[in-house]
Amino acid sequence: MLRALAFSRWVHSSPLRPRLVILAKERRALASNAITPLSLSYTVFDGPSLQPPLVFLHGLFGSKTNFQSLAKKLVLQTGRQVLTVDARNHGSSPHGSLMSYEVMSADVQLLLHQLHLNRCVLIGHSMGGKTAMVLSLQRPELVERLVCVDISPSGTSAVTSFQAFMAAMQAVNIPQGLPRSTARRLADEQLRSTIQEPAIRNFLLTNLVSSGDQFTWRVNLEAISQNLNEMLSFPDFQTAYPGPTLFLGGSNSKYISSDDYPEIERLFPEAEIQYVPDAGHWVHADQPQQFLAAVCNFLELPPP
Repeated sequence: MLRALAFSRWVHSSPLRPRLVILAKERRALASNAITPLSLSYTVFDGPSLQPPLVFLHGLFGSKTNFQSLAKKLVLQTGRQVLTVDARNHGSSPHGSLMSYEVMSADVQLLLHQLHLNRCVLIGHSMGGKTAMVLSLQRPELVERLVCVDISPSGTSAVTSFQAFMAAMQAVNIPQGLPRSTARRLADEQLRSTIQEPAIRNFLLTNLVSSGDQFTWRVNLEAISQNLNEMLSFPDFQTAYPGPTLFLGGSNSKYISSDDYPEIERLFPEAEIQYVPDAGHWVHADQPQQFLAAVCNFLELPPP
């Protein structure tokens, strides 16, 4: 069973016109930053339903392949089309020096436009969850529902180990000409001094790829390093996303704490918070069946 905390319904007291003015100002500010979105790599898993598709956004150091098996199961269980997406500087998507949640939201908005998707369900883990939140707050009309997996609209510097992961990956040195199995074993040994958990090392090693006779990291470590403080924060918003929202955390994780509840309630007044037992930060990998059940149950809830 999932341990759940549901917020009571909360309605903005501000009249509609001031809210629209604030939203317009936020959109003009976004445009003034001269953001050039990138065309992202994605995979589509087709389903027969005409309901809005599910769009998965992965976390830092992840890729669209993280959700491939779950995507196939969700097609079978819901009938909806499912898309898994590589963020900029990750997977097969292009690299870019800029990396903020506003920038990554613009990337996803471009993808939705390219695919002629007027509405979707966003499901984002960690970094992908923050990207999904920003897109929902900027363009609520595009988002039917929102699922944020083990992340909140707060800073995460105090609870994350990503700085250590970054330093360990940047320090890996693999000689040229090695076979893949040897290169992977050598990289694993070098990461082990900093990262003791085998599951985390295996996750990071999914980014190790060959380029000619040299092995390198597929993820753009330089861009992430330069923008890491941005990745560990969250932009300031004054308008709320009014749609159904699920914050799905791991019971063994600290990424969604009671300290985050007031900000969640302010920005996502229709939010429900659930914790999956015996799951850490990678909820979908630790407890995939309970993750699927939580998402499917959330999709079946009537709109508020």
